[in-house]
Amino acid sequence: MTKNQKLALFLLRVATGWLMFYAGITKILDPNWTAVGYLKGAKTFAGLFQWFAQPEILPFTNFVNEWGLTLLGISLILGIGVRFSAYLGVLLMMLYYFPVLQFPKIPPHSFIVDDHIIDALVLLFLGAIRAGRYYGLEEWCASLPICSRYPVLKKLLG
Repeated sequence: MTKNQKLALFLLRVATGWLMFYAGITKILDPNWTAVGYLKGAKTFAGLFQWFAQPEILPFTNFVNEWGLTLLGISLILGIGVRFSAYLGVLLMMLYYFPVLQFPKIPPHSFIVDDHIIDALVLLFLGAIRAGRYYGLEEWCASLPICSRYPVLKKLLG
């Protein structure tokens, strides 16, 4: 990979990380934020999303939304655990995609593909290419003695 390609990959990773981090941290900092409105308005798989909105499940749903996005963003910005967090991020993006899908349209201006699909594809790419190895902390972290002692950590990070 050329230096310019590495730089472009780094910029994509950090920009995507910032997008996710900001989306998560604003939810954490807003004491009134809840996913209930988004979930109750689900158009596709409404039963599943209604289940996520149940009063006994909603605190967990909110927690996963807030901290999942925030930690995904931190992982991408720092370039550590990118493959693991990116693949979990793909799942999260798909969970954001389906409630607004009115197949084949996604209101107000999309047809099958919306920003959640683009985000999921970017995350899939970042995970597949092992983007944390380019100007990130994954190489350094994978070389630590603890990763040699616990190979699952090396696999998780790399």
